[in-house]
Amino acid sequence: MNDIAVYVEDLAREAKAASRSLGFASDEARCAAVRAMAAALRQRADEVLEANAIDMDAARAAGTSEGLLDRLLLTPERVEGMAAGLDKLADLPDPVGRVLDERDISEGVHLGRVSVPLGLVAMVYEARPNVTADAAGICIRTGNACILRGGSIAQNSCVAIARILADAVEASGFDRAAVSIIETTDRAATGALMALRGVVDVLIPRGGAGLIQRCVRESLVPVIETGTGNCHIYVHESADFAKARAIIMNAKTQRVGVCNACESLLVDESIADAFLPEALSELGAAGVVIHGDERVRGVAFAGEFVDATEEDWGREYLALEISVRIVGGIDEAIAHVNRYGTGHSEAIVAEDEEACERFLREVDAAAVYANASTRFTDGGEFGLGAEIGISTQKLHARGPFAAEALTTYKYELRGAGQVRP
Repeated sequence: MNDIAVYVEDLAREAKAASRSLGFASDEARCAAVRAMAAALRQRADEVLEANAIDMDAARAAGTSEGLLDRLLLTPERVEGMAAGLDKLADLPDPVGRVLDERDISEGVHLGRVSVPLGLVAMVYEARPNVTADAAGICIRTGNACILRGGSIAQNSCVAIARILADAVEASGFDRAAVSIIETTDRAATGALMALRGVVDVLIPRGGAGLIQRCVRESLVPVIETGTGNCHIYVHESADFAKARAIIMNAKTQRVGVCNACESLLVDESIADAFLPEALSELGAAGVVIHGDERVRGVAFAGEFVDATEEDWGREYLALEISVRIVGGIDEAIAHVNRYGTGHSEAIVAEDEEACERFLREVDAAAVYANASTRFTDGGEFGLGAEIGISTQKLHARGPFAAEALTTYKYELRGAGQVRP
């Protein structure tokens, strides 16, 4: 075993040991620790911002895209947002110890199915240092320990945040190893972490498709995927044009480097000539590049146009770019979304209630909207507190992956001497 593998395994085993006492801790104690984490972030925000400035300078020098720079950037407001997310977590009902089922079985034995922590949660993520706080907070709130592996581009930021949070956990009476972070950028560390079946209970990747697929293919530890977001907005022939333009602009331009941003626009052919010139001109004025089909090319608008390729229909741009396609109606729109979407967040804009209900029913995604921006797909917006990511898979967790999804359950059975006949 090489030095990196030994380092990662030692770190994980210490975190695993910390998870045991945390799993038995009271709700009050775990809440107090999460609130202490929030307070520590506020008190030591300057340390976080200084570390982030180092990462930002290095990323700009390396020619990092604007979308990734936006994900990497921390501001006083974003640090406060991390702290506020932790406070919201502490306000949630206890996700541990919930009685999910209760009944008597054979011979009067009483069965209870009760939520319990997963144990040790590993998180592998890329350029979003705020994930450090979200993941650590959710894990502590749910009685889990975590071992974090941030991307090299955000290393200074992630380590600074993790150390501050570990200090707060320790000051709250828990083992600081409950919030552990791998402090090397050596790529071998990720492989070593994925090999720790039996020590790490679950691995959660958050980042681009390459990272997620590597974890799915190579990990010996069970994986819960968080997916990429090729999110669509479909403008139905009954749509209110002003409403549709506002939703599109919000979903595409409010923040481009996030997985719930709109990446693809579908418009019914019956309204395309009337709707698209102004809608595309608004996008163009915001700097959005239009990747369109042949019929979109014929629309007169102010902005940059690129002929769309087959790859564009399934692409997550994370930039001021969008694919635009004219469709022959709701049948074609739903078929397109289900073929090219990533199962994240999809929206229809329509005044026709039947069309809305059909879209909500037939589109296969974690979150499906009628007349609202896809930007709402977020643990905080859903009232779940901080989140680890958006799960696009169908096993265990789907949608904003928050506190309850970091629990499993066990059966507790109580008898009075019964034996099975």
